[in-house]
Amino acid sequence: QVQLEESGGGFVQAGGSLRLSCVASGRTFSTGAMGWFRQAPGKEREFVVAIRWQDNNAFYANSMKGRFTISRDRAKNSVHLFLTSLKPEDAAVYYCAGNDRGRPIMTTLTSRQYYEYWGQGTQVTVSS
Repeated sequence: QVQLEESGGGFVQAGGSLRLSCVASGRTFSTGAMGWFRQAPGKEREFVVAIRWQDNNAFYANSMKGRFTISRDRAKNSVHLFLTSLKPEDAAVYYCAGNDRGRPIMTTLTSRQYYEYWGQGTQVTVSS
C-alpha cells in the first residue's frame, strides 16, 4: 500500500515563497506520475501541477505557470513543489497525489480520477 505524506505548508505574506514536499512510502515509483492539487474552502479541488515519472516532464495549470515549480527526487521517492510570488488566492490545502502505474499522457494528469493515492494535505495560508 502506497502512502503519501506532505510537509512544508505554513503561513506566508503575499509575495512570499514556500516549499512543499511529498514523500511516497510502500512502493518505489518507476513509472506513472505524482502531482499536486489544492482545495480552498467552499471550492472544488483543482489541479496545480504534475510530473511524469519516467521522463520528468511536468504539466502545469495555466494560472500556476511561472510561479510554481515541481521537481522530482527519484532516490527519495519524492516530489517538491516550490511556490513563489504567492497571492492570497493561493491559500488552500495542498494535496499530493500519485499513481505508480502506466505511462499517462500529459492531459490525463489534470484529472483527479487518474490518481490512486492521496496525502492528507498541507495548509498554505497567504496574508495580504
